[in-house]
Formats: sequence, structure tokens, C-alpha cells
Amino acid sequence: MTTFVSHSGLLTGRALRTVTRQPAYLLFTLVQPMVWLLLFGQLFKRIAELPGFGSGSYVAYLTPGVVVMTAMMSAGWSGTTFIQAMDRGVMDRDLTSPVSRGAIITGSVLHQGITTIVQALVVFGAGLAVGARYDGGVLGVLVVLACSVLLAVSFAAFSDAIALLVRQQEALIGISQFLALPLAFLSSVMMSPALMPGWVADVARFNPVDWAAVASRAALGADPDWSVVLGRGGLLLALAVVMCWLATSVFRSYQRSA
Repeated sequence: MTTFVSHSGLLTGRALRTVTRQPAYLLFTLVQPMVWLLLFGQLFKRIAELPGFGSGSYVAYLTPGVVVMTAMMSAGWSGTTFIQAMDRGVMDRDLTSPVSRGAIITGSVLHQGITTIVQALVVFGAGLAVGARYDGGVLGVLVVLACSVLLAVSFAAFSDAIALLVRQQEALIGISQFLALPLAFLSSVMMSPALMPGWVADVARFNPVDWAAVASRAALGADPDWSVVLGRGGLLLALAVVMCWLATSVFRSYQRSA
């Protein structure tokens, strides 16, 4: 157990050092969420005036949604690191070393979780700068971070599993793009559930992106609905466990075939 924790920490640190050497990459991953927040927040701000939308400004509604969407889309690229490691022989060197096999998956998802926290804080800062305000305070923001990290871990593990199966960057990116936008728009990330078409609201109840968005907004309110937070948070935790188990199982299959 001690070896697993130690190796997970070392591999997470290796992945984070790679990011610090390429700050342009982290900056690039924030361009799209800023467009959503600053452009969509202004373009659709009068949506908040529609009957049934609820109280508050649209940018306050949109900010936690953009945090969640950024976590999902950024984590969807996690598997590209595995494919690059396979192409460059780094994976073969790792497999011939005494490094814990489980730590290879754990290091990947922990790196994605830490990256998600940095991205979420930047998006929250931008939201506050353009007028978003939350009565839920620091505790509400911590819940948003926790939900975003669980969502990012789930999608990073899924992306790693797909990468180990297809072993082609183009195929992985295609699958990631195929899933990302439908999951984002079939959720309450940008639109209140009360104003959705009935079938979209029904589909959203099974969408993990919606779980994270609903739990985040419930925690940020003046009177947080903790039953909603715990219910959706529990679903996200279960999904993260299942996806990590899936990625680990696929990695064992890859190891036998390598």
C-alpha cells in the first residue's frame, strides 16, 4: 500500500512537471471556457428574465456550469498522454520498471484532478469579475470543486481506458468530441431544467454532467439543498470508482498484450 501511494505521488508529480513546462497548454484549455462565460454570459443574459428560470443573474447561473463543462472536456484528453507514452516507448520503460501498475492509472487521474482545481478557480475568478455572486460562500465553492474533480476523474479514467483500447490519437479525439457536446447540451449547464423540453430534462437525469451542475448550484444557493448535493455527489463518486476500475482492468489487458 505504501509503495502504491508513493509511486502514485511520483507519477502525479511527473505529469504535473510536464504541464508546468508547457504553460501554454494550460492557458489554451482556458480559452474556450472564457468564451462560454464571457460571450454566452452576455449574449444570453436576458434568459434569466424568462418566467420559471429562477432568481439571480445568468452569469451566476452559468459560471458553475462552465466549471463543470471545462472539467469534462479537459479530462477527455487525458488518454492522449498514454498514447504519446506508447508511441515514444515511455510506456514500455514504465512496464519494465518496478513501478506499481495501479499507480500508473492513479497518477493520471490525480494529475487531471489537480489540473481541474486550477482551471475551476480561474473560471470562478472570471465569473466573480463579471458580476456572479453566491450566497453559498466558501463551502459552496468547495462542493463545486469536489464535484468537478469527481467528474474529471471519471472522464480521465474513461479516456485512459479508450486510449489503451484504440491506441490511436485520432480515434480517441473523435470519441471524446462525439461525447462531449451532447453531454454538455443534454444537461442543465446552460439552461434551467424548468425551461428544457421534457425529453431533454428526462435524459439529463442520467447525465453525470448534469449531476455535477445540479449539485454545484444546490451548494451555492443561500439555503443549500444538501440532500441534492449528497445524492448527486454520491452518484459522481460511484461513477468515478467504476471508471477507475474499468481503466485499471483495461490496463491489465494492455499489459498482457504488450
